[in-house]
Amino acid sequence: MSLQTRCLALALGAMSALATFGAAAAEPTHITMYYPISVGGPLTQVVDTLVGEFQQANPDVKVEAIYAGNYDDARTKALAALKAGTPVQTSVLFSIDLHELKDLGVIRPFDDFAKTPEDRAWLKSFYPALMENGVADGKTWGIPFQRSTIVMYYNKDAFRQAGLDPEKPPRTWAELRADAAKLVQKDGATTHRWGVMIPSTGYAYWMFGALTKQNGQPLMNPAGNKTFFNTPKSVEALNYWAGLAQDGLSPKGLIEWGTLRQNFVEGKTAIMWHSTGNLTAVMKEAKFDVGVAPLPAHTEPGSPTGGGNFYLFKSGSEAEQQAAYRLVKFLTAPERSAQWSVATGYVGVSAASYDTPALKTYAAKVPQALVARDQLKVATAELATHQAGRVRKLLDDAIQSVITGQQAAQPALDAAQAQADRLLKPYQR
Repeated sequence: MSLQTRCLALALGAMSALATFGAAAAEPTHITMYYPISVGGPLTQVVDTLVGEFQQANPDVKVEAIYAGNYDDARTKALAALKAGTPVQTSVLFSIDLHELKDLGVIRPFDDFAKTPEDRAWLKSFYPALMENGVADGKTWGIPFQRSTIVMYYNKDAFRQAGLDPEKPPRTWAELRADAAKLVQKDGATTHRWGVMIPSTGYAYWMFGALTKQNGQPLMNPAGNKTFFNTPKSVEALNYWAGLAQDGLSPKGLIEWGTLRQNFVEGKTAIMWHSTGNLTAVMKEAKFDVGVAPLPAHTEPGSPTGGGNFYLFKSGSEAEQQAAYRLVKFLTAPERSAQWSVATGYVGVSAASYDTPALKTYAAKVPQALVARDQLKVATAELATHQAGRVRKLLDDAIQSVITGQQAAQPALDAAQAQADRLLKPYQR
């Protein structure tokens, strides 16, 4: 082989090696994200669109976004994957899972990643009410994404038919009962339209938290190691709720979370309490004039916040975790938060999101979209404790036993409180 041929072969080999090295260097960082959908509508498509925009802007990262069912399903699947050694870098899970995830030692605080002034400003950019379920021990563990408050949807046409002012929804418990009585439509023993429905499956504790907030009673302390299920104010709140069915204003038995929106848009109830995350779907599906109002007050107004936060897991490489942090920052930026809010009805998670052209234009056309945001001023943290799943189930079971007439409120809540005390005693120090 001539010297010239050998030189050419060496050059070609070097070029091939460089190409192989370049391809390897360009291999994107892969990350996995689990997320839930707890309201109706094709929201997986919205998530896919937002993730696609991130990947376009960040071609060095490949995201596998996995829809995992409801919040409980998402938590179960994410934790199972971690236990099996499958890397999961970030997930949208219940904001109220914070204490439990911390106790398991599977999440990292966002403070570990927010090193620049810009990053630290981002950490402080979210509505304070939404951060109550995201901060513990002086660190930020959860970043708000699909967040909500409970709002009161009402049928303005039904209000007109009943002789009620459609621009004056009930503002107090007493007014809610009085209006609901006028809104009931019956034909003999058959009720064609109920006055009000409050869902008692799925997230009964959340609705109860709204009623206790309106009666001036939080459901837990900030440390999440003590609950207040059976105080006189809590008992009064549950008796009020159960009384709606007892007095014929609401159907007897349990009211299903998953089908309540359909009942409302079909005119089977004139008022419903539900997540603002259903707003876009309700506005699209209802054939009547839809009103949205803050929840009525008793001794004070208010609603617990709800929904999901982003968490960062101690999983995968540092580069993968850094990429997940970039994804969370991207998806919670004002422009994307506005996109998500318009597509769903969930609240924009920062004041800056409401200053974007997209959300300004939408709110001008659909002022109902501002109710949940404005209610943040009087919002409280959602029920969040250690042993969160077990504690919530205790309360849900007690509420449902009262709603269905199996128990009176005081003994049902006494039993739930006693069992919660036993579960939480190890965390009281």
